[in-house]
Amino acid sequence: MFKTLKEDIQTVFAKDPAARSLVEVLFCYPGLHAIWLHRIAHFLWRHRLFFLGRLLSHINRALTGIEIHPGAKIGRRFFIDHGMGVVIGETAEIGNDVLMYQGVVLGGTTLEKKKRHPTIEDQVVIGAGAILLGPITVGRGALVGAGSVVIKSVPPGATVVGVPGRVITEEKRPAPTSTLEHGKLPDPVAEAIKAILIRQEILESKLRALEQSLTSIASNGQKDAETVELFDSGKGI
Repeated sequence: MFKTLKEDIQTVFAKDPAARSLVEVLFCYPGLHAIWLHRIAHFLWRHRLFFLGRLLSHINRALTGIEIHPGAKIGRRFFIDHGMGVVIGETAEIGNDVLMYQGVVLGGTTLEKKKRHPTIEDQVVIGAGAILLGPITVGRGALVGAGSVVIKSVPPGATVVGVPGRVITEEKRPAPTSTLEHGKLPDPVAEAIKAILIRQEILESKLRALEQSLTSIASNGQKDAETVELFDSGKGI
């Protein structure tokens, strides 16, 4: 137990450069408190003490602003940075070394009592405000950009951005903390618009060249017609 608590604290220092002291981490990190309270609630849930588990998760939500259903399965070294507004559903599964920012939702898409929430594999980073819906799987080492809405499974090592979420790259990341600069993630919509504008400029250039060519031909044709008229009238001799 103490080994796990120590590991959780070390995870905060490893994943948040703002962490300065042990006292600060122990008293000022709601993401850490939420994980600790969830472990107790999950223990109660697994031992069929459903009401007590839900009650503790409700208290957890009131204290931290983070809602984790007691039935959710969470691995080791999971860190929620800031955490306000995070919602993790009952059948969600989270692996080891996962980093999650505020406002993330792991939600369901059906009313049936079955697996209906996402599975997050090891070393995944989920950006602020991302929404993941349904029994999808986010592969190991994947990165979900801030504000993305993911409704389909994500391959391991992929980067997903946009609404709905689109896989931009499937390159492997060397470390789970190597791409935390979400502002530098590619924007597929912006890139598509840029490509259209470039194509439009090329087409406009071709149209201008064609217009100039037609004007030149028409001008030359008019001159030829005037020459023929002069010779026919005898004035050109």
